[in-house]
Amino acid sequence: MNKVNKNILIFIPVVLMLALIASRLFAGELDGSTSVDDLLTKEVSLDQVLHYATENNPSIQVEVETWRTVVEKYRVATAYPDPQLMVTWFPSPIETRLGPQEWNATLSQKIPFPGKLSTSGEVVKTEAAMAKLATDARVRSIRAKVAKSFHELLYIQKAKKIARQNAILLGQLSQMAQAAHADDRTALMDLLKAQSQEGQLQYDILLLEELGHTEKTILNTLLNRSPDTGLGALQDVEMVPLSCSLTTLYRLADANQEGIRISDLKIEKARLDAAFSEYSGKPDLKLGLFYAAIGEPDVASPPKDAGDDAVGIQFGVNIPLWSGKNQGRINMARAGIARQKAMKSKIVNQTHSTIRALFFKLNNSQRLVALYRDNMLPQALKALEFSQEWFQQGQGSFSDVVEAQAAVYNFQLSLARARADHGGALAELERLVGGFDQCLDSSRMVPGKSAKEAGDG
Repeated sequence: MNKVNKNILIFIPVVLMLALIASRLFAGELDGSTSVDDLLTKEVSLDQVLHYATENNPSIQVEVETWRTVVEKYRVATAYPDPQLMVTWFPSPIETRLGPQEWNATLSQKIPFPGKLSTSGEVVKTEAAMAKLATDARVRSIRAKVAKSFHELLYIQKAKKIARQNAILLGQLSQMAQAAHADDRTALMDLLKAQSQEGQLQYDILLLEELGHTEKTILNTLLNRSPDTGLGALQDVEMVPLSCSLTTLYRLADANQEGIRISDLKIEKARLDAAFSEYSGKPDLKLGLFYAAIGEPDVASPPKDAGDDAVGIQFGVNIPLWSGKNQGRINMARAGIARQKAMKSKIVNQTHSTIRALFFKLNNSQRLVALYRDNMLPQALKALEFSQEWFQQGQGSFSDVVEAQAAVYNFQLSLARARADHGGALAELERLVGGFDQCLDSSRMVPGKSAKEAGDG
């Protein structure tokens, strides 16, 4: 008995340990199913958000399923029409020489003119290639929208931080001004000006909070998440200058941009449609098998083959008699070729025009970043420092301090805005060009932020 009890005492801890391990594994599986979504509530990078959108955005899934639908259409377009079976039963059998015809059946198969089905298949192949490019275009479009929303939300987060830090600084300056006003070292108007500027900063913070909620809703929608789902702090993005010329961007767009490639396929499809329309003037064949059931004749002297069933082979052809209708189809298809060529020219011109505008916006934002980061903001920070020293020494007015602080605030916001504009323009340009990793000069990469830019100065 003691031996049994000892075995039980050993067995129970083993069972409990196994149960604990199983429960943890099960919990790990549950956690794994939401780990990606949970990751977005922590610090989030642009690459993580882009990957999440690519995997979960429903618009992309719509295009994928559309592509699959077109692929399956190939088997439909290249298959023979279904054969037809016709059965006729006579309530009052028709008397023939061999006996009464009780019922008959006809089995027929339509055979399209040779080459018609293969041409139809080529049309569907072209449509499938177009659907694949449309899927790729949708992916690029969603990724561009996500990137622009990410940069906009990142700007709002930076702007809130800048505004809060400037509000703290202005509050400290206001306390200095109040003490100076009590000693008659500053005018009341200067103190009121500082308080007015402090109120404006509080309004900016409130406005940025609302803008942040709105932009977060936009980003969550693109990620196929609930509008109010939490989103963690966004990691800063390094600004990579573009090294390719405008001519190179045009060339890359002509070769890679999905919209232009779809236009080429539409021209090819129009040519195939024209070739397919030529078959409207060519006859389709029809083969059939006829069978008639003959009963025994009710006559005194039946013929030798009385009651034999009848079997026949049928051959038919449709006659494309109305040439005007067929020629109309051909002319419509040929007009489609010219139309698609004109549409491609239109798309190419629009793409080049948009690339030119984005190229300017990208370069201008790079110039603005360099201007504010290397020139305007450092000078404004020095001016703020000097104005504070002069005011404390009684050599300057408090109004100069407030104006210098406002300049620092505006330049910090402008620098953050220029960075966001650069990121948004780069994302949209990548969508139009169809990818340009070879054009990004990582050797001239600009770090995400500095202390001065973030408002820590």
